[in-house]
Amino acid sequence: MAKIGINIATGSLQQEEMIVGIDLGTTNSLVAIIHPESRKPLALKEHNSSSLVPSVVHFGEHNVVTVGEEARKFLITDPANTIFSAKRLMGKSYNDIRQNADFFTYKVIDDNTESLVKVQVGDRFYSPIELSSFILKELKARAEHILKTPVTKAVITVPAYFNDAQRQATRDAGKLAGLDVLRIVNEPTAASLAYGLGLDPAQEKTIAVYDLGGGTFDISILKISNGIFEVLSTNGDTYLGGDDFDRAIVRQWMKEHGITDETIRTNKELAQALRLKAEAAKKHLSNHEVFIDSIDKFHLQITVAEFNKVTAELVNRTIECCRAAMKDAGLEVNQIDEVVMVGGSTRVPLVKKMVSAFFGREVHDELNPDEVVAMGAAVQADILSGNNKDFLLLDITPLSLGIETMGGLMDVLIPRNSKIPTRVGRQYTTQKDGQSGMRIAVYQGERDLVKDNRKLAEFNLTGIPAMPAGLPKVEVSFLINADGILVVKAKEIRSGVETSIEVKPQYGLTDEEVEKMLLDSITHAKEDIATRALVEARTEARQLIDTTLNFIEKNREFLTEQEITETMGAIEGLEKLILSGNKDQVQGAVEALNNLSRPYAERLMDQAISMAMKGKKI
Repeated sequence: MAKIGINIATGSLQQEEMIVGIDLGTTNSLVAIIHPESRKPLALKEHNSSSLVPSVVHFGEHNVVTVGEEARKFLITDPANTIFSAKRLMGKSYNDIRQNADFFTYKVIDDNTESLVKVQVGDRFYSPIELSSFILKELKARAEHILKTPVTKAVITVPAYFNDAQRQATRDAGKLAGLDVLRIVNEPTAASLAYGLGLDPAQEKTIAVYDLGGGTFDISILKISNGIFEVLSTNGDTYLGGDDFDRAIVRQWMKEHGITDETIRTNKELAQALRLKAEAAKKHLSNHEVFIDSIDKFHLQITVAEFNKVTAELVNRTIECCRAAMKDAGLEVNQIDEVVMVGGSTRVPLVKKMVSAFFGREVHDELNPDEVVAMGAAVQADILSGNNKDFLLLDITPLSLGIETMGGLMDVLIPRNSKIPTRVGRQYTTQKDGQSGMRIAVYQGERDLVKDNRKLAEFNLTGIPAMPAGLPKVEVSFLINADGILVVKAKEIRSGVETSIEVKPQYGLTDEEVEKMLLDSITHAKEDIATRALVEARTEARQLIDTTLNFIEKNREFLTEQEITETMGAIEGLEKLILSGNKDQVQGAVEALNNLSRPYAERLMDQAISMAMKGKKI
């Protein structure tokens, strides 16, 4: 193990290289390490400050980006340029978040497509990956400042219910922040590791992880066997958390003082002051019987009994989620061996009491619930760094495996450092009407463009029935067996047409070559992701042009000459930008074309509906 010096002046650790654990949270994020001497997980913080960094990014004048506590101050004064809860957008299309779009005070682009969401700030367009990378960059800089050593490798946690696209987006955000993401670990798994659960390979346990944060609630049921964590079920509520407890207290005070909803809506200062006092009351009541304070002429008071009464319904909702998760896992509560508490809101005594009563056992709350996930990520990082020799680490893939998609992009199906054996599947579709075949090219490597990676195999899926573009569903699946042999299958789901290829283990790469490929991916991360974003923007623009031209051709008689002229002009401008413009210019032109065509597309849709109601067709 590398020698570590302690900087006496700051008490910080100095070590050649350290793999850190990162909890990239919706509300707050933080970094943890295993202390080299005590061998205990430790959340990094400076002196007596908090270990938590608010997951907030603010874009100021001249593109000055601030992150964390500094950025939080702008949530009220400059909401349009202050991005919060970016994690909720990870790997999502606009259609996924449509229901809750008004939750975000900044501009989330509504282009009615299945492509990933973008956030517009001024004339710049950001993906959730870029937004998350700003937070990770801040965490990296903070860790380097405290540890006085470069930090380039990390383990990052995600919710257990995150799908493949969301996990890949988290990896990309790490790469963009200059981090080699060695593992993506489920948050409940990390919390269990922090308590030492699953570190003994002989141990078999079933664990419930109850995670109540500032804005979200998750319950996960895990089974640990031979050091492998299996998620049996997850449940939760993405709009239930500590904020709702604060709101319940505010409601109680509003009732007592006759403060109306209208007053709260118009008097932002009072609304904010009440919210902050409610948060202080909630924290105070964890250790005291009564909270007393005042704002202007309002005398504010609440007892533990009153607080429990106004929040019991919220805690009950989480218990219902626990009941549903148990049912999905096919288990009775007496089959749960351990209950782990995660998230700042689990400090509320009523929460602990009701969760303990539901599971019929004491809960684990010894560790700081805000830090427990990052601590577990640090435990996993320690295992990966080879310092924890007691823990068996299964064979892993040295480099990512994926296929080539539109524009020569690498779409990763199995990220590097995945445990093997493993199986991953993802659905793709056709780009052109009546397309009957699809070329599947398999690559190995970490760069965003396939030309910079290593080609392993290629085959064609033929016999796809003629259908409009976007209708066929082709599932491509990668299976790596215990011998390291990769089997790639492609199947068109609607027709059942299928083909596959076997790729033998690639032992041709030396450790130096693997190391070089990894180093290149970090060195070129910024330009790679910029290239990927530009290629994706161009692809989206091409698809929009095809769709719009198709629409005009079919509906020319229902459009005015002006509408056609303006649209063709916008298409011509977009065509030029596809060849010479940057990502923001292309996306700006896509947005402009969308705004131009939306009114007449909606008009025709309304006409079609009213004609259909009359039994006619247009």
